[in-house]
Amino acid sequence: MNRKIAIVEDDPDQRENYADALRSQGYAITAYASKEEALRGFRETLPDLAILDVMLGENHDAGFEICTELHKQHPTIPVIFLTARDSEMDRVEGLRLEAWDYLIKPITLDYLTVRVSSLFRIEERLTHTSSHHLSNDTICGELTLNETALTVHWQKEPLELTLTEFWLLEALAQSPGEAFSYESLMPVTRQTIVEKNTINGHIRRIRIKFKRIDPDFNCIRNVFGVGYRWDC
Repeated sequence: MNRKIAIVEDDPDQRENYADALRSQGYAITAYASKEEALRGFRETLPDLAILDVMLGENHDAGFEICTELHKQHPTIPVIFLTARDSEMDRVEGLRLEAWDYLIKPITLDYLTVRVSSLFRIEERLTHTSSHHLSNDTICGELTLNETALTVHWQKEPLELTLTEFWLLEALAQSPGEAFSYESLMPVTRQTIVEKNTINGHIRRIRIKFKRIDPDFNCIRNVFGVGYRWDC
């Protein structure tokens, strides 16, 4: 079944362009022009992903309000803010509302479709882990992760990770041997602005924590020119 995407955008030309670009990739699109119209639609059918403008008509925070209401119905639905609002305060608010991305207009349609595809791949990996491990445990060699408790054990010893570190480690470990690019790891952090150096910093701290337990730890490998892979 096609993935369902909701677009909430009050500019009719932009709304149509986004919808056409995503339909061409095989997605089922429902487009809304206002907060009220979108919330009525969500009460009937929830999307698999929502793309929200922040300013809708005279309501300068409509997108934030929609995100809040949408997550009350389903807390894990990926949300992308696509807006001309580019202040740091607005980006922080998007992060606080647990948006998966915060994109600034103008944006190329090719870039938008790639970002949507990337988020769905991450969401599929996370869902795959949950559906195949009824105990919510991911076990890979001497590593055990529990998605519900957000706990990690290496050689049966507990490892204290931040939430972002947990998400990155989980993404790598659930696909051992697969090379993850920086671009595919960025949405895993659920942060609005992520640079390569930020990913490198997280991975460096994860490695340090493993080495405190196991000085010979070497399971997170650099893939030259690409990113990282879990190899144990």
